[in-house]
Amino acid sequence: MYRVDAEKRVHFCDGLSRRDFLHAGALSFLGLGMPGFLQAKAYGMVDPKKDKNCIFLFLVGGPSQLDTFDMKPDAPLEIRGPYKPIRTNNPDIQISEIFPLVAKHADKFSIIRSMYHTATGVHDTGHQMMQTGRLFLNGLEQPHCGCVLGYLKGGKNDLPPHVMLPQPIGPTGGNMPHGQSAGFLGKSYDPFVLNADPSAPDFKVPDMLPPEYISAMRLQRRQSLRSMVDQSVKNLDANPDARLLDESFQQAYTLMSSEAAREAFDLTQEPEAVRDRYGRNKFGQSCLLSRRLVERGVRFCTVNMFETVFNEITWDIHGSAPFSPIECYSDLVGPMFDKAYSALLQDLSERGLLEDTLVVATGEFGRTPKVNPAGGRDHWPQVWSMLMAGGGVQGGRVIGATDKIGAYPVDRPVTPAEMVASIYYSLGINLETELPSPGTRPVPVVDFGVEPVHELFA
Repeated sequence: MYRVDAEKRVHFCDGLSRRDFLHAGALSFLGLGMPGFLQAKAYGMVDPKKDKNCIFLFLVGGPSQLDTFDMKPDAPLEIRGPYKPIRTNNPDIQISEIFPLVAKHADKFSIIRSMYHTATGVHDTGHQMMQTGRLFLNGLEQPHCGCVLGYLKGGKNDLPPHVMLPQPIGPTGGNMPHGQSAGFLGKSYDPFVLNADPSAPDFKVPDMLPPEYISAMRLQRRQSLRSMVDQSVKNLDANPDARLLDESFQQAYTLMSSEAAREAFDLTQEPEAVRDRYGRNKFGQSCLLSRRLVERGVRFCTVNMFETVFNEITWDIHGSAPFSPIECYSDLVGPMFDKAYSALLQDLSERGLLEDTLVVATGEFGRTPKVNPAGGRDHWPQVWSMLMAGGGVQGGRVIGATDKIGAYPVDRPVTPAEMVASIYYSLGINLETELPSPGTRPVPVVDFGVEPVHELFA
């Protein structure tokens, strides 16, 4: 990571290399580097006519398809659960009564009801596949699709290409990677992580420094640290040898000193009514912040609705502690998503941003069709539902279908790899693009033969 409190002052003309500026994992919070957008375009990796953004809402814990977007009201009680379907503004679509606000925007999103995977039904595998398209195998961690976008296109407007809010996914029981890093692309393409609660009363624009480094600093040193950053920028700007620095290194300094970057993170500029509409909670304010960021130049925002499934109310409704009861869908989790997602779609649409911003909302798997003895539902990767909107996606559609009890796909099964391919397709990334790996062979962004879900876009 980049260190600004190093005691040794760097002089470019005295023989010191650029490495003197960097410590392990330098610039990892920027996700900027050598390929660059022009180089990627020259090789046909990206489509310059499709400069779209993405907001990826990860509903950590695995929402129940039967209690959200694939209701089975005619099934027995132990299958259909406690919630009833309601109409939406699309006469062909019904969703759960826990989403009355989302129901007013069914014309803006499409539902895929036939997501599935065949890997082990633990949280971590689903996290990996839904964000990278692949599993972590043979010691090779795959890059998050937002990190791939950053690698190919770089950042713009003094902002990192990929921002993760509010924090990375933490322990979920599998002790495996969650697919939220740049993987084999290297730490220089990792997302910038906010590592703060934007709903906190004292939330302020974060210091533009790697979060793992900031967290180790004492609070009383932060002001002096910022002063040191400002002085470092002045020294750099005054040094003629600074022109020899490559684009990514200069942008590291630019981000830390940029008023535009700090303004993008400043939620106090939003009207109180807008903040209330998103919900005064961590997820709601993270969704609002993601809108501000893509509006100002961030290409990809990942919003983790929760960081863990233990001792916290989440979508993980096993029914007994340390997990959540099924009642939380109507008491807390459902209303939280209902407000934030509906506000985000409305906001993007009214600002003319939805067509150029793909909004993905998904969990890592579904839940068992039959309610368990504790009154909840357990892990079920055999099928689940997800939402996609904007970014060229046609709204008001239902893709795929499940059997009478919502247990298995019976029409148009969709894999995580196909979903990641759909994200790349929306963002204008050529699916034949190859990425450099630690081995001798390049790795394609998706496996050969994997296609996007074309029904979303046609």
